[in-house]
Amino acid sequence: MNLLPSALVYAGLVSAFVSIISVIKPIPIRPLRTRRRSLLTLLASFCALIAGFMFPASETRVEAAQARLDEFVPVYQFNEFHTVRVRASREQVYAAIRAVTPSEIRLFKTLTWIGRRGRATPPSIMNAPDGIPIIDTATHTGFLLLSEDPGKEIVFGFAMSRKMSAKSPEQFRAFQSQNGARVAMNFRVEPSGDKECILTTETRIYTTGEPAHRVFRAYWRVIYPGSSLIRRMWLRAIRLRAESMAQ
Repeated sequence: MNLLPSALVYAGLVSAFVSIISVIKPIPIRPLRTRRRSLLTLLASFCALIAGFMFPASETRVEAAQARLDEFVPVYQFNEFHTVRVRASREQVYAAIRAVTPSEIRLFKTLTWIGRRGRATPPSIMNAPDGIPIIDTATHTGFLLLSEDPGKEIVFGFAMSRKMSAKSPEQFRAFQSQNGARVAMNFRVEPSGDKECILTTETRIYTTGEPAHRVFRAYWRVIYPGSSLIRRMWLRAIRLRAESMAQ
């Protein structure tokens, strides 16, 4: 349930902006023809904003581990999942996962620049150089390589709070620092028919402590649309590279 609260936040922001302009100079639109109506619309906009930011994010628990990601973040409050079909072998798809660079991902620089306004993404992703595979950059700087099953799945992430951060996969599993977060992302390849695969990516976040949960919940409502688009473009880049290899 990511789209609804984010839609409320962005609808509230746009509506509030237009309403403020209309309070200064009424706009010839029915709900905004008078300053009184504009003020009522502004109030409704703030209500939509508050509803979006306060929309509950309950815990989801994995009952039985089916992927490596399940072993590292079996409980989470925030996640996103994307999938694409690729006309290439499992080995080619996995090689493409490992080889894709930031320049192959549409809008990557723009969206990660916007993401700098928050603090949930380490600088390693935001500042990834164009000529180096993005996963290599991530796992040599801000992210931990949590698990790798070549040809099947790779998992990377980070766990941190103001006081400490995880330095190994074992510390990541055990991380419970107050007011922190565990963030993990995977790419997983499953065969589907003759020389075709299903490529998926999932990101999961578990926050520890109510203050961290409230802050990240608000942040997630704002960045989710951009985050979702980056991951879709990332999958697209992997698909194009893998299918090029297959040809």
